[in-house]
Amino acid sequence: MIRIDTVWLALGASDLRGGIDRLLAMVVHGFALGAQPHHAYIFANRRADRLKVLVYDGAGMWLCTRRLQAGSFAWPRQDSGQVQLSREQLDWLVAGLPWQRLSAPQPRSITAI
Repeated sequence: MIRIDTVWLALGASDLRGGIDRLLAMVVHGFALGAQPHHAYIFANRRADRLKVLVYDGAGMWLCTRRLQAGSFAWPRQDSGQVQLSREQLDWLVAGLPWQRLSAPQPRSITAI
């Protein structure tokens, strides 16, 4: 239903108490191109146990929220900047899995004798 071609993380902790307008202002000021059609912008709170995803579909804005009951999302340690994710990395992120490992080289299999 919502087409997402590109995923961006807004690094650092974000104040998620505001709604769609506050997050859109953060996108316009924090990302060079502003809100682009079919791009998703993901924000996390200080504890990284809540995410808000802002998606512009070309006609309007979508705002999605995800909260973990236990643990936290694998959120980058940098305090500023942006990170672009693949669709597979996004799926791992919202599941609370270490998505950063997807880009790491695959370990060689070791056979014990």
